[in-house]
Amino acid sequence: MVTVSDVRRQYDVVVVGSGPNGLAAAVELARAGRSVLVVEGASVPGGGARSEPLTLPGFVHDVCSAVHPLGIASPFLRQLPLAAHGLEWVQPPIAAAHPLDDGTAAVLERSVRATARHLGPDGAAYGMLVGPFVRHYETLFQETLGPLLHLPRHPFLLARFGLRALWPTTLLARGLFKEELARGLLAGIASHATLPLDKSPSAAFALTLGIAGHGAGWPFARGGSGAITAALVSYLRSLGGEVVTGRTVTSLDDLPRTKAVLLDMTPQQLLALGGAPLPAGYRHQLEHFQYGLGTFKVDWALDAPIPWRAAECRLAGTVHLGGTLAEMEAGRRTEWQGRPAENPFVLVTQPSLFDPSRAPGGKQVAWGYCHVPNGSAVDMTARIENQIERFAPGFRNRILARHVMGPAALQRHNPNLIGGDIGEGESTLRQIVFRPAVRLSPYTTPLPGVFLCSSSTPPGGGVHGMCGYHAARAALRYVGAR
Repeated sequence: MVTVSDVRRQYDVVVVGSGPNGLAAAVELARAGRSVLVVEGASVPGGGARSEPLTLPGFVHDVCSAVHPLGIASPFLRQLPLAAHGLEWVQPPIAAAHPLDDGTAAVLERSVRATARHLGPDGAAYGMLVGPFVRHYETLFQETLGPLLHLPRHPFLLARFGLRALWPTTLLARGLFKEELARGLLAGIASHATLPLDKSPSAAFALTLGIAGHGAGWPFARGGSGAITAALVSYLRSLGGEVVTGRTVTSLDDLPRTKAVLLDMTPQQLLALGGAPLPAGYRHQLEHFQYGLGTFKVDWALDAPIPWRAAECRLAGTVHLGGTLAEMEAGRRTEWQGRPAENPFVLVTQPSLFDPSRAPGGKQVAWGYCHVPNGSAVDMTARIENQIERFAPGFRNRILARHVMGPAALQRHNPNLIGGDIGEGESTLRQIVFRPAVRLSPYTTPLPGVFLCSSSTPPGGGVHGMCGYHAARAALRYVGAR
């Protein structure tokens, strides 16, 4: 095993893991004047924000995350000069579309009014649901993506959001909307998360991502999600930070001398980490941390765009394939009962339609996934492609090559994705409040100078860097800023 003990002098802080949260933490620490080393086990940095030619030469695929509403809306990432370091956002004409079997489709557009217009008799109710928050989305995200324990600067806005966000998606959709277009749109957005749709607070994910879509969009990073990582690494190095790759850390004793360590790891990895003598009570909490559903993902190289029946889907960066609310609800229930759904909710992205750099001339890349029971070994390729064929007849005829990653492959690619859980822990009510354990500061551990900065800490999953930012602020209270 290669260690990092000989990298060079003592550092103020060492960050283990170079996913978006690890890099965000390192950037914030470097901005405070601290010397920072980031140690990554893979050959390249990025964790879930990486891009590779997975299928054929010239076809650039996002290995994990692809669409970034919380990246562009992140209160922390927004303040960084990432554009100067090469990051460019690409906004599709339509953020997301949700087709039904009759050829119609609901759409999520930047304009609330335009989105409502597609929803017919439910348009007014939709506008009333999200409109007040879209007008203040930056303020709202400062609150909802802020530290778990803080004095709200806008308590009435936060309370109004909470009154809706705490609902189960099924109750909110059926209570507000009369027709399947609006119900499907809301449930499809909620289904990005893995919580059952009839459980609280599943509506929080629908509202957060929907509001982000209206306020900031659902963009791609030009050239692939790896461009986000490249920009963060470039900015970190401009601040004097260092990144080393291909250095596996299995024990805290592997690290060079440092005043603090930030771990972009989930509870299971922390439990296995050598040199970390955790107290029994804290260890017990980590052992009972709940991971969410796994993920089965397919990337395609295509010789033409996906032939969607609904014209709106051809302008959408993301397409949700789940049919009606009842169908999505039943599929998610089946997954949580330990069986893959026969007709799973499938999330499809089409980056090359709007970013030609992703594929050779005239060709396309697409990316799709569904959720499965955590750690499932069932091959979902046919079921995913059946769902696409259902709404885009002739899709299979356009496939040049495919690349498949089930839960085990995803975890091999990124050890944080335990059993294929891309959220690094389920967002139950308990785990939103106490994530990963009951502590005044969830980023601290009982080990002096050792902090957690992964998505297993608040505010949870997504390429927004806020877990890393908050962990860095906690670490700075320990080591001090310069």
